[in-house]
Amino acid sequence: PRIVLATKFASPMNDAPTYSLLKRCETTAVFQLESRGMKDLIKRLQPDTFEDIIALVALFRPGPLQSGMVDDFIDRKHGRIGGGIDYLHPDLKPVLFPTYGVILYQEQVMQIAQVLAGYTLGGADLLRRAMGKKKAEEMATHRAIFAQGAARNGIAEPKANEIFDLMEKFAGYGFNKSHAAAYALLAYHTAWLKVHYLAEFTAANMSVALDDTDKLKIFHDDAVALGLTFDPPDINTGSHRFVPVADDTVRYGLGAIKGTGQSAIEAIVQAREQGGPFTSIFDFCARVDRARLNKRTVEALV
Repeated sequence: PRIVLATKFASPMNDAPTYSLLKRCETTAVFQLESRGMKDLIKRLQPDTFEDIIALVALFRPGPLQSGMVDDFIDRKHGRIGGGIDYLHPDLKPVLFPTYGVILYQEQVMQIAQVLAGYTLGGADLLRRAMGKKKAEEMATHRAIFAQGAARNGIAEPKANEIFDLMEKFAGYGFNKSHAAAYALLAYHTAWLKVHYLAEFTAANMSVALDDTDKLKIFHDDAVALGLTFDPPDINTGSHRFVPVADDTVRYGLGAIKGTGQSAIEAIVQAREQGGPFTSIFDFCARVDRARLNKRTVEALV
């Protein structure tokens, strides 16, 4: 087989054809990125880095979509805000640079507390939890701790409170970056496969969806639009699943034809391997195990 392990084939994460596919929104069958809503977000965001794919996963949720965070993120990425990106404080640029100054991830809330207020990792996690629960008493305690820590770093209380307010606001929408990154990695790998191994990628997806005619049509039409061709069903060459036979060609799976079944198709393949290609319908019916073949299957295939 031409495909090697995902951990080897898609590194580093900067393959230009893969990002080109994403920007064209040709993400049918790409993990996490195939829904209509996600395609609309991809069209607007135009991801060109792996960090952008992580952000896509984190942004495509009701909270960010309804809060205006998504629009702000996209405008910042494309330089459509006046005065440049505000990172809240010079020390926070390394923390907020990947998300264009937007506090998108829970980990960023924790990092801000560490960088500006001297929180430990454990203390920063407690702050994150308190913000998520929105308990007034806990928040008041953490606000005081944050302001005191920020003061030790030369940050005035009004600025510390401003940053704390923003952290509290975005904590309600914050997503776990490690979770988003794991999903983004699979998304990138499947997109990479679609770009570089379209025949294998399509054959695998269509084989999984043998009983779902709607999905088969979606996968078929998408692949044809990308230049793939399909050999028609043929009892002398076909098998139960879809099979890639060239870089740009897939043999149609007999199992996708209504009225067939895996047992019957396996019997056909077995007879063909033992006696060679079928020469007529009579030859076909005489050689295939009739205990595994019924009239409906014959009508569907021959």
